[in-house]
Amino acid sequence: MAWNDPNWGKKGNNSGPPDLDELWRRFNAKLSELFGGKGHGGPTPVGPSGGKGGNPINGAIVLLAIIGIIWVGSGFYIVSEGKRGLVLRFGKLVETVTQSGPHWHLPYPIEAVEVVDIAQNRLTEIGFRQNEKSKQASEAAMLTSDKNIINVLFTVQYTITDAKQYLFNNNVGDDQIFVRQIAESAMREVVGKSKVDAVLGDSATVANKASVLMQDMLDRYQVGIAVANVAIRQVQPPEQVQAAFNDAIKADQDRERQKNEGEAYFNDIVPKAKGGAARLLQEAEGYKQSIIARAEGDASRFKLMVAEYNKAPGVTRDRLYIDAMQQIFSNTTKIMVDQKSGGNMLYLPLDKLMQKMSEGHVTAPVKPTVGDTPRASEFEQGRDMLRNREGRP
Repeated sequence: MAWNDPNWGKKGNNSGPPDLDELWRRFNAKLSELFGGKGHGGPTPVGPSGGKGGNPINGAIVLLAIIGIIWVGSGFYIVSEGKRGLVLRFGKLVETVTQSGPHWHLPYPIEAVEVVDIAQNRLTEIGFRQNEKSKQASEAAMLTSDKNIINVLFTVQYTITDAKQYLFNNNVGDDQIFVRQIAESAMREVVGKSKVDAVLGDSATVANKASVLMQDMLDRYQVGIAVANVAIRQVQPPEQVQAAFNDAIKADQDRERQKNEGEAYFNDIVPKAKGGAARLLQEAEGYKQSIIARAEGDASRFKLMVAEYNKAPGVTRDRLYIDAMQQIFSNTTKIMVDQKSGGNMLYLPLDKLMQKMSEGHVTAPVKPTVGDTPRASEFEQGRDMLRNREGRP
């Protein structure tokens, strides 16, 4: 029906808006029917306005009862595994629920409950959000001890260890914001005490120092938070000086490579040199012992020889001469030449004959007769040997 219909709101011959008393009576009648009272089929009691309707007091009582049941039921709550329930009475802690399952507290506004998850491993990011491309320059830029600016992007994993401290001592409200502020402060202090090469080359050590400092600061604030892990995701200089830093890093890598090559060469050469030195020392020691032993033997032999010489000087002298000649001629070329046979020369290469005798095939030399002359080849060979022996050209 349209709003501009002239018959809107009319009932029978009456016109105008619906009567509020009539609506109230109808509502009471419905409640009476639901709770065993008389409905539209029975006689309607007289209302306070003179018309017929239900008793409004009974309806109000029923309504208050329903509201009371709902209010009492609002005090039930469930604590899951790994969580803690803190019951607050007018804002003051009265109970800490540690067992999982359903529990009940006085409904609002008398008591309220705060459920804190202490088993969840939480994560916050410093210097970026979601990924390294969405960098937060104000958080990432840090100053080192040697006055270099460097961007440090890292994450912090943490857990809640004390629900009471976490709820009452955290003035910030959001635990991620609080941990992010603590982490940024700790990392700036560690980076500020380190040189840029140490931060770029050994980020794991920087992360460990920052983790220890963060935990110390959180313990002083007593916020019930424990740092599980600090991981540096990216460490790099600003884009304006990236090329210069890359050259410096490459130079450091070349230095380490050359250092490793030098150490490898050192480890290869030094053992060989030590081995050669030990061998020379042993050879020298052996030579020393042999010379000493030979000298001592010669000295002993000379003493014995002196004793024998005193007994028979002539025999000993001849014997020494023969031994000396034998020793001398044993290492020289021996040639026998007969110059007293009237121009006929007998050429006997004794060393060659002795060599052939040792080899097992000796041919008897031919003895020349009177008037015969030696063959030219044998004569020339003997002459050359004599010249070599006398040192002639």
